[in-house]
Amino acid sequence: MMMNHTNQTEDVLLSCYSPSVVGYRYFAVLCGCAVTIIGTVGNLMTILAFAIDPHLRTRFNVLIVNLALADLLYCTILQPISTDSHLHLRWRTGQLCCRIFGLLLLLSNSVSIITLSLIAGSRYLMVIKRAVFDRVFSDLGLSLLIISAWTLGLASFGPLWYGYVFVPKLCVCTITRTTYHPYTIILLLFYFFFGLGCVGIFYLLIYRRVQIASQALLHHRFSRRSSRKKPASSAQDTNDSGVESSVVNTCSCEMSSHEERAPTIDEINCERSSQSATSKSTTTSPPHIVTTSPSPTHGPTNAASSSHCTASGNDKEMKHVTCMCLAVFLGFVFCFVPFLLINIADKHNRAPQVLYMIFRNLSWLNSCINPVLYAVMNRQFRQAYHVLLTRAAAPFTCLWTWWSSL
Repeated sequence: MMMNHTNQTEDVLLSCYSPSVVGYRYFAVLCGCAVTIIGTVGNLMTILAFAIDPHLRTRFNVLIVNLALADLLYCTILQPISTDSHLHLRWRTGQLCCRIFGLLLLLSNSVSIITLSLIAGSRYLMVIKRAVFDRVFSDLGLSLLIISAWTLGLASFGPLWYGYVFVPKLCVCTITRTTYHPYTIILLLFYFFFGLGCVGIFYLLIYRRVQIASQALLHHRFSRRSSRKKPASSAQDTNDSGVESSVVNTCSCEMSSHEERAPTIDEINCERSSQSATSKSTTTSPPHIVTTSPSPTHGPTNAASSSHCTASGNDKEMKHVTCMCLAVFLGFVFCFVPFLLINIADKHNRAPQVLYMIFRNLSWLNSCINPVLYAVMNRQFRQAYHVLLTRAAAPFTCLWTWWSSL
């Protein structure tokens, strides 16, 4: 009798059954399966793309890979277990696995937040203090930062080992509001409010810096157009080109000081237009004059055009990468903030369980949307994904060709 009573008590503690979630659980299971498949394939492709494409092997993208590793841990290992508990409305793998699951879940979330902070900080230093970026985010510095991110996450949530329990209203193993109350509040403030707050501040400062530099560049170009109506001396031209170069360098920034970047479409078009202009000037010269080199008057124009095209390409590249990082951050906030708010606001547990599960399921999406953002907003990742998919589909294409020829 005592054994049966213990088993019944354990079944009650590990159950999340509620009439309000019986029908909803099937939708949650479909979402969980989609997150598992899309997240595993997408994050694995991100890591492989970094490995096979030399243009993606930059210091900045090392942080992207670390974020993909944290998401891969969740999608490959944790998400299937969580989906199983939603399907059966109970935890089926025992208390030890519940504690391991809770630790890995919070470890994955904490490493993601730390990595997002490092990404935002690196973008800020790249724009504001490039020399500091080169020192802090060197090869050795990056290795230490990544190791520190995982170590800090493990050291933060490791002491809560005995506090990981199955929470019925969430249908997941995690820590509760009353578990080690002061310590959990400190961790919540540190990671979600201080960490994500710093990320938002970094991107706000980057936006202000870029806006100021863009306005300065537009003002300088307007002043140059106005001064063209008056004869300008060579000294003034030299000063103008120096000012424009300084302003353009303020606006533009390379992704890495030692990376090999493929030319953008704008650079190729600018190069072609400058070459066509040079060839046109050569062919229109009189037949009896042999033109072996461009005229001195054409040299500065072509050089300025090439410099302007390169600066414009770098400026667009920097803006695209920064927008991509901002989108990743906003995606994280969109997925987790509703879940955090309901846990903070509902102190007396009066909200329906299905609402908790919906907000919890929304946080699942964070681990699978990043590869989609990379593919949509980054040309090099998109090209690398295409190469990987082409190679993966090659055996099936050959098999289909052989089968069709029979």
